[in-house]
Amino acid sequence: MKLPAKGRNDSTCPKSFSCGNLTDLSFPFSHSTRPDCGIMLMSGCDAKLFPRIQLVPEGDWYYALGKEYSYTILLMDLKLQTTLRQHKCQAFNKNISLSDSPSISFTTNLQNFFKCNRTSSNNPYIHQKMKYHFDGYNSSDGCDGFTIYYKFDEVDDEDILAGNHTSNCSLIRLPIQSRDGDLLKMLSPEIFVEWKLSDDCNKCHYGGGRCQTDKNNNFLCYKANRSKLGLILGTVFGGILVMITCLAVYFIWCYKKRKFSPSHFLSTKKFSDIFKHDVEGGSIYFGVPVFSYSELEEATNDFNSSRVLGDGGFGTVYYGKLKDGREVAVKRLYEHNCKRMQQFVNEIEILTRLRQINLVTLYGCTSWRSRELLLVYEYIPNGTLADHLHGDRVKDGSLTWPVRMNIAIETAGALAYLHASDVIHCDVKTNNILLDQNFSVKVADFGISRLFPNDVSHISTAPRGTPGYIDPKYHECYQLTSKSDVYSFGVVLVELISSMTAVDMNRHTQEINLANFAINKIVKCAFHELIDPSLGFDSDTKIWEMTTSVAELAFLCLHTDRDMRPTMVEVLDILKEIQTSEFGNEKRAKLFLNQVKSLPLPNSVTDKWITCSSTITNT
Repeated sequence: MKLPAKGRNDSTCPKSFSCGNLTDLSFPFSHSTRPDCGIMLMSGCDAKLFPRIQLVPEGDWYYALGKEYSYTILLMDLKLQTTLRQHKCQAFNKNISLSDSPSISFTTNLQNFFKCNRTSSNNPYIHQKMKYHFDGYNSSDGCDGFTIYYKFDEVDDEDILAGNHTSNCSLIRLPIQSRDGDLLKMLSPEIFVEWKLSDDCNKCHYGGGRCQTDKNNNFLCYKANRSKLGLILGTVFGGILVMITCLAVYFIWCYKKRKFSPSHFLSTKKFSDIFKHDVEGGSIYFGVPVFSYSELEEATNDFNSSRVLGDGGFGTVYYGKLKDGREVAVKRLYEHNCKRMQQFVNEIEILTRLRQINLVTLYGCTSWRSRELLLVYEYIPNGTLADHLHGDRVKDGSLTWPVRMNIAIETAGALAYLHASDVIHCDVKTNNILLDQNFSVKVADFGISRLFPNDVSHISTAPRGTPGYIDPKYHECYQLTSKSDVYSFGVVLVELISSMTAVDMNRHTQEINLANFAINKIVKCAFHELIDPSLGFDSDTKIWEMTTSVAELAFLCLHTDRDMRPTMVEVLDILKEIQTSEFGNEKRAKLFLNQVKSLPLPNSVTDKWITCSSTITNT
């Protein structure tokens, strides 16, 4: 069954568009002026800041605060934010729904809760299935009259999720930011939503069709009717044109053998030149083996959902075990198109030309002719730094200050090595810092990294990266330098000393970004409000000196003026001196005091910082 096109002409739909502060948006998102060009509608695109998006047709609108990757957006529910700030149980009157569509699926930070009427007997079936419960206690905050049941592990009982055995109970979904403490404090007004096209919709859309759903919620792919003759002629002439173009490009490249141009993505080599002697499972790209798709399919148990290690903007990572016994992490790129091919080649070329103990090792990849683009890495078993700082691996005492200091030094060493090798990472964040069982660092994810020739001052490119870590100067002028990585690493340093997240909507408006929060606390000498008390700085003067010194180093890295930021080599040297107590008062004053004096701050604030800083160094 095919539905009418409703006047839609696929060729008139923009490949990408901007909406408010979000750029480079593409399908499945659509502009309110062309709602037929996508699945997820956005409005308010004329506003200078945050546009709005609907998760379900005719449903609530949410503000889109930032775009992490192509299909991942941070949303804000303002009404829920107001309720949570007042610590009121009316939050449990909210239920956030997602569209049930065969064309698209979602990954979110939403948690299932069951709200049960307490005036009747509690439901023993749900009580048995759930692990925790919360009894409303304060009638003034609307908390009386109900009990909330929840379980952080996925609820796998289909009867419960379908609504069975839920007399006097209702299933609600709300976003969470942590799994510790009071339930209302676990809730968050911000929603991370990652959209993923279904296989059918992916093939349909990139095959020139339109993803549709019939009245029974079955998937349909509409394609405009074309005459067989026109299709044949178009195919023939299109093929001839592609062949001529490829030959022309090849001969021009061979003749001129041009050097690298920063306006190109990494390399002027053609894919066919890069991947010579291409036989799946037998050839070598850039010196790494090529795995067959079937081999990796078997290693990951047919890409079973239970093997998922994590999701990113470009693909899902699965745990696998090869026939030779090696444990691997297999990144499965979401699509097989030109853009993904560039990222595929980008990561292979960078990782095979670099060798450093704190960089993740690439074991191989699939053929570029394979049905899917897959990258195979060494498996790092202990999760990410983000997991251990404020994720599901948080454990009291697991990240002591000496461990955090080593992580900072090893990460800085990896980035210094990258910069010395003319590579800018572009996405430095705690989610891309992997940890092994000994908490040694492996920096990962080079999909958007750039080669940076030493004969140019910067690379001009649209800003990429993750909200909270992006160099504001990069966002402002679209110019990428190695100092952009330094800024992102400054945010990582603040996370290490504070255990806070890079973005937190519950902080004051001017301090939502951790970088701003840290700068405000440091210039006021309010280190005790920034440093995580669990590190023990109040009972150990050595830890106090080291954490405050690292805070001031982060302050340097976060400077808005790139020229005032240190290089990664300088950052590495300072961290080593802080660790060995060789970072004396003279060096400290030379680096920090003069810089603070140069900031546009009131004299009272500057004098207070200098006085407090001197007190710390003389303790």
